[in-house]
Amino acid sequence: MKFEKLICAIAVIVALVFGNVPAVRAEGEFDGSSLYAASACLMDGDSGRVLFGKEADTPFPMASTTKIMTCILALEMTEDPYSVIVTASDNAAAQPAVHLGVHEGQQFYLQDLLYALMLESYNDAAVMIAEAIGGSVEGFAALMNEKAAEIGCADTHYVTPNGLDGADEGGSHHTTASDLALVMRYCIRQSPKAAAFLEITQTPSHSFWDLEQTGIYDCTNHNAFLTMMDGALSGKTGFTSQAGYCYVGALQQGDRCFIVALLACGWPNNRDYKWADTRKLMEYGLENYEYRDVFDSSAGQVVLPVKNGRYEGYPASGTAKAAVSPVLYSGEAHLNVLLRQDEVVEVRAELPDSLEAPVYEGDAAGKVEYVLNGEVLASYPVCVQETVEKIDYLWCLERMWQWYCGKA
Repeated sequence: MKFEKLICAIAVIVALVFGNVPAVRAEGEFDGSSLYAASACLMDGDSGRVLFGKEADTPFPMASTTKIMTCILALEMTEDPYSVIVTASDNAAAQPAVHLGVHEGQQFYLQDLLYALMLESYNDAAVMIAEAIGGSVEGFAALMNEKAAEIGCADTHYVTPNGLDGADEGGSHHTTASDLALVMRYCIRQSPKAAAFLEITQTPSHSFWDLEQTGIYDCTNHNAFLTMMDGALSGKTGFTSQAGYCYVGALQQGDRCFIVALLACGWPNNRDYKWADTRKLMEYGLENYEYRDVFDSSAGQVVLPVKNGRYEGYPASGTAKAAVSPVLYSGEAHLNVLLRQDEVVEVRAELPDSLEAPVYEGDAAGKVEYVLNGEVLASYPVCVQETVEKIDYLWCLERMWQWYCGKA
């Protein structure tokens, strides 16, 4: 445990010391030195492409931003959260503030606990949810890690459902800014329960009773970003003494969706740093990125010679040929990509110099890739558009007969 904390502390110090070193930037590229956060990511919410990163792949503690994963898992694993009754264990009742203050045996509807989780960030609510869904905190953490791998997280490990600092045999409770942004993208874009997630996280306030109606609980949404910028979609704050202030939030304006993730963004008394950094990154995205259609209708559409392929007519010096073309599964010749003005998408057609007979309509001949900064944005298979049979003995006899008749 002490070793894990030491590693995290060193990562924070290195990022703070070296993260502000000036670098040569392309025109329109964001200057990350102006950010307070030791680790930050600006992501295209539709494609998942990282538009800006500052130590975005460096692991840090994530505090209560963890709870977006807790929430989406609970939603996905229950058909109707208002039909699920959750009973507080002694473990849940012992969770530190910020908490509901439940006592062992107290019962709530799962849906109400999800509001308590996301609006007030209650730690005991997170443990109650975890134990109800996963059987135990450890069982639920295993589900969290499975989902993280499914989403595509490269360096994330969950130990607790509430984000309190912890460690197990798999390592410390941590994520990266790019992974955290991916999880938020999943919550608002890809999950079958995305609409339910947004409904909860956008709710200004929520009040509820426990099942015995011994107490009423009022929850207020503390995500200030929701009223800070037009188009704000969702978000979650976090803080522990080890993680510092953290935040992940999403914004939608027109056809563009941006996600910002911040880790180690100041310590008391600098709780507002995360809002300043979020605004900076969101405004950078809005001011510099627009959708462009980069589809090249001519790429991959060629005619290739076919060795030993049948051809029409005579003489024998004739060459068989076959047209090839990209297969567009959507049926539309468009590829809209969110790009900065100076960014150029490279179109690469990987095709052989020739084909070997026989070739049949639909056979794969190569591919066309659209590449930006070494990353493949899209790939289309290139397929043969017409069948060319192989030359055989009978075909040769037919060609000789044609030649003979032509000479007659």
